[in-house]
Amino acid sequence: MDFAFTEEQRAIREAAREFARREIDPIVDEHDEAQRFPREVMSKAAELGFLGVIFPEEYGGAGLGYVEYVTVITELSKVDPSVGISVAAHNSLCTNHIFKYGDEPQRRRWVVPLARGEKIGAWALTEAGSGSDAAAARTRARKVEGGWVLDGAKTFITHGSVGDLCVVMAVSDPDGPRGHNMSAFVVEKGTPGYRSGKKENKLGIRASDTAEVILEECFVPDENLLGEPGEGFKQAMAVLDGGRISIAALGLGTALGAFETARAYARERQQFGRPIAEFQAIGFTLAEMSTRIAAAEALTFAAAAEMDRTGRVTLAASEAKLMTGEVAVFCAERGVQIHGGYGLVKDYRAEKFYRDVKICTIGEGTSEVQRLVIARQLLSA
Repeated sequence: MDFAFTEEQRAIREAAREFARREIDPIVDEHDEAQRFPREVMSKAAELGFLGVIFPEEYGGAGLGYVEYVTVITELSKVDPSVGISVAAHNSLCTNHIFKYGDEPQRRRWVVPLARGEKIGAWALTEAGSGSDAAAARTRARKVEGGWVLDGAKTFITHGSVGDLCVVMAVSDPDGPRGHNMSAFVVEKGTPGYRSGKKENKLGIRASDTAEVILEECFVPDENLLGEPGEGFKQAMAVLDGGRISIAALGLGTALGAFETARAYARERQQFGRPIAEFQAIGFTLAEMSTRIAAAEALTFAAAAEMDRTGRVTLAASEAKLMTGEVAVFCAERGVQIHGGYGLVKDYRAEKFYRDVKICTIGEGTSEVQRLVIARQLLSA
């Protein structure tokens, strides 16, 4: 589907598609097997502006919108969801948080090198005991002269071990009201008391770095606080609106990758003297995959366009994320089924899409949380 793309948007899509084919496709299997973060690919992506798609040129970004951003993430994820999610988390979580809530010196200090790809960003909200219930975080920020001392641990952090800096949410007022007692801080790699912990051995997206972040008597100066004390949770929820559009794009790309892989295989695989694509069972499955993808694509680009127009996308982002994540899981599973026994072996990409896709119904708010957000939005209107 073309969505009345402008010539510039078509050019961006082709650039992202060609980049994924040339730079990502040859190293997918090696990096997945080794769980190796593709730093060289990220550096090359930065040269094309992919690590700063949504940020103004004055801050080192490409000066584009969410429609273009979704286009890039989709094309990267069609080839390797690991790269798609890394580019998405870098843009929409870490860098975007600083851009939205940082002051001018903070933007110059951190957004510029992040958007240029000179630094890799991480964003730390989730903890072992606070996943969907993010307001239950236990990481603490204690006010001291000249700054804050952070203590705690974050888990499932994208770029937790490779990131050059991390936006950390911590409880700065333990006696304050729930949801209004957290603050956001930028912590740079090398800061005493800040380190990465366990690197997770994951089912899928194995080339995307996921690790714990540990803070032990970690001092950060006052100028590392983003916004005002107590605003961290509110900031994080707003940042997640854009992040959910990112995950919708990740799901869309994964679904498309699984579909295109399955269609190509169905045309080549011969049984009973003809390609299996000619059998009605396979044809109907491909038709169902394509139709669901079209619906997910429409929701995802609608949410992106609404973000560009108004910036108010809580409902649209959750609907897109919910729909696209569920569609992606369906398409990946059907893709394996079409491949039969070959869908279970690593010689075919269907197996990898099947492993990679599950993050789309979990990360940045599970499908259950999306339904909760959507219901609340509908009933409060």
